[in-house]
Amino acid sequence: MAATDIVAEHGYAAASIEKIAQRAGVGKQTIYRGWPSKGDILMEALAHKADMHIPTPDEGSWAADLRRLLDDSFALTRRAPQIAGLLRALMVEAQLDPIFGERFRANFLQRRRAAVATLVERAAHRGDLPPVVTADLAADVIYGVIWYRLLAVPGQFDDRSADDLAALLSPGPDSAPLADTSAPATQQPGPRPAGA
Repeated sequence: MAATDIVAEHGYAAASIEKIAQRAGVGKQTIYRGWPSKGDILMEALAHKADMHIPTPDEGSWAADLRRLLDDSFALTRRAPQIAGLLRALMVEAQLDPIFGERFRANFLQRRRAAVATLVERAAHRGDLPPVVTADLAADVIYGVIWYRLLAVPGQFDDRSADDLAALLSPGPDSAPLADTSAPATQQPGPRPAGA
C-alpha cells in the first residue's frame, strides 16, 4: 500500500496525503473522499493486516486458542518490524488529536479487543474458560503488555513472552500462586531478651 510504503521508507512524519496520492497515482480528492487523514489510511491498513495475519480459528481449547492468538500477534511484529513504529505513531496521533483518537479506539483498538472476546465467548461456551478470565481482563493483559513494550520499555515479542502471557491467562490445574520475592526467604531471629 502506498501509505505504508512511504512510512516504511521515510517515517510517519514524512507521510502526507499529497505524497500518498502521488505514490498511489490518484488525486488528493480521491484520498480525502475515503479517509479524513493519513492516520486513518494507515490505521485501516494495519487493521486489515491484523485481520489477515491474526485470525481467530477454533483450535479446540481456550489454551490453544489463546496461544495461537499470541503466536500470530508476535510473529507479525517480528516479520514486519515497521509495524511497531507505525503503531507508536498512531498512538501518539491519537493522544494529540482527540477526534482521531476516538476513531482509533473504535476502529482499531476495539477491533482487536473483539478478537479476544471471540475466544473468551467460545471458551465459555465450551466450558474450559478459567473462572477468573473475562474478555476485558484478557484484552487488558494481552494488549497492556504489547503496548507497554511498544511505548515504554521496548522488549522482544518472542516465545518466552507468549509463554508468560499464556501462563497468566490459562493457568494449569496445578498452578500455584507466585512466591512473594519482596521479603527475605528466611528471617534470622533477633537477640533474646534477658531472662527469656
